Amino acid sequence: MGAGKGGPALTDDSKPPSWDVSTRQRTRARSLRANSTDAERLIWAALRDHRLNGAGFRRQTPIGPYIVDFVCHAANLVIELDGGQHFEEGHEKRDAQRDAFLADRGFRVLRFSNHDVMMNRAGVLETIAAVIVSTPTPTLPRHQRVYARLRRALRGRGARAATTKVESCKPCGASRRRRIIVER
Repeated sequence: MGAGKGGPALTDDSKPPSWDVSTRQRTRARSLRANSTDAERLIWAALRDHRLNGAGFRRQTPIGPYIVDFVCHAANLVIELDGGQHFEEGHEKRDAQRDAFLADRGFRVLRFSNHDVMMNRAGVLETIAAVIVSTPTPTLPRHQRVYARLRRALRGRGARAATTKVESCKPCGASRRRRIIVER
C-alpha cells in the first residue's frame, strides 16, 4: 500500500488510528463541510492552511457527540459560528451544555454570530488571533512556521524541491530536512 494524500503508508505492524466516530456522525460532518454557510466560508478562508498565526485548524470536526465548526487542537480552541436560531431559549441551553462538555475536555470555546462575521470579519479574526497568541502551546516555534510558509509559497510555482540532508535546528534542537530549490 503506497502513501496517499492522507499521509505515510501503513506498515504490517501498525494499526490505523481509532477516532471513535460513528459513521452517522462522520457523514454528517462531511455534509456540513460541503454545505457551509457564507460566514463559515469567510472564516475558513482566513484560517485554512495555517494562515492565522501559523495555527492549524480543522472544520466541522466531531468531538464527542458534537460537531464543532472549527477546532485548533494545538491551542485547544473551538470556534463556533451561530446563526439566529442559537439565540432562542432552547438553543442557548443546548449551547451551554455543549460548551461545558468541551470545557471538560480542555477546549476554550469562542462563539461569534454570523452577523458579526459578515459585518466585522477583521475584528473576529483579531479576537481569534489574540487567543492563539495568548495560548502557552503554539503550533510551531516561530522559525519553523516561517520555514513552512516558505515551502508552501514555493509549492506549485514551477519549482521543485530536492532533499539533500537532515540537520538540527539550533534554537529548538528539532531535526529537519534541508531542501535545495531547483527551478524548472
